[in-house]
Amino acid sequence: MAAAKRDFYEVLGVERSAALEDIKKAYRKLALQYHPDRNPGNVEAEERFKEATEAYEILSEPEKRQLYDQYGMAAFQPGGMGRGGGGFGGMGIDLEEALRTFMGTFGGGGGSIFDNFFGGGQEEGGVARGADLRFDLEIEFEEAVFGSQREIELNIHEECGTCKGGGAEPGSGSEKCRRCGGRGFSAINTILGQMRQTCPACGGAGEVIVKPCRACRGEGRVRARRKLQLNIPAGVETGSRLRLVGKGEGGLRGGTAGDLFIVLHVKAHELFQRRDEDILIEWPIPLQLAALGGEVEVPSIHGWTTLKIPAGTASGTIIRLRGQGLAGIRGMRDGDQHVRVSVEVPVKLGGKQKDLLRDFGTACDEGNYPQRHQQRDRFDEFLKHKKAMKK
Repeated sequence: MAAAKRDFYEVLGVERSAALEDIKKAYRKLALQYHPDRNPGNVEAEERFKEATEAYEILSEPEKRQLYDQYGMAAFQPGGMGRGGGGFGGMGIDLEEALRTFMGTFGGGGGSIFDNFFGGGQEEGGVARGADLRFDLEIEFEEAVFGSQREIELNIHEECGTCKGGGAEPGSGSEKCRRCGGRGFSAINTILGQMRQTCPACGGAGEVIVKPCRACRGEGRVRARRKLQLNIPAGVETGSRLRLVGKGEGGLRGGTAGDLFIVLHVKAHELFQRRDEDILIEWPIPLQLAALGGEVEVPSIHGWTTLKIPAGTASGTIIRLRGQGLAGIRGMRDGDQHVRVSVEVPVKLGGKQKDLLRDFGTACDEGNYPQRHQQRDRFDEFLKHKKAMKK
């Protein structure tokens, strides 16, 4: 038995509600990473490239994506839904059991296989669950570090206030569907034998609305502008997702609302950089402090704090301040702050200052400048090799 394929959305690393543009971006990224030309002889990379390409070919075409969302890989297998080919008709095989076994190979769940094939996104009584939605929100660095309250506004389908989601004009009702006789489905003959399909007249509800609501045209939901209060917890970062259950697209004819996923994007800060719970800054120190050592006040996300500078500190040296980063979340330790010091050379010197610096330079010898001495040794070694190559 062939190994079950991974979910195509998982392969590309996108949500099931992802827009086509997001799917294209995800595929381009994976294709560049795993392309055989970039990974010669790497069998695993070649397989990942093929897997991503197969996923993209299905999810980038609306019709194929719809089939995949409803039936999974069964829609693209010989004899599967949405394809021609041989079936089980006339073979004396219990069709539902055979299809249940077949779908189980691809990770199908329990229940009747016809629930999976014909239920679609519908709930009991023919109503349909609303779609999950994604909302990208850009936040300030400070909001990500300390948390904040934000209000967002979006256009969304929500329950119709006139018919309360039922889809019928107030004072009117519904009647048994004449096409299916109130069963919600009808029988059709296929190459697989006689099978059921959801009644197109009533959508599986078994009844039809006599007089559709004028406000929502019978959908049970209307387009509206909604404001939501959002709690951004401390410690989030770019890519963090917040899930608001039931705040997505309203369901059709009273169906359950989908969920709203808030994807956060943190703006870069001019002073602070972040790596997990640690904070990194670059801070200039005066020449004499770098040479002699001492203390200097530097900023942290908690306020000013004292940093000890060892004597002879070179520009680019990183000094750690323990516990001065973000507060630990999910049981993690508190982060640290790392200060990369840069030695600042004084400018606009007066005559006396220049004389003092000249005297200082005269008093120093090569031993006071070990880095320069090391670089000279490296260059001398280069010249030695160059001379040997010419012989």
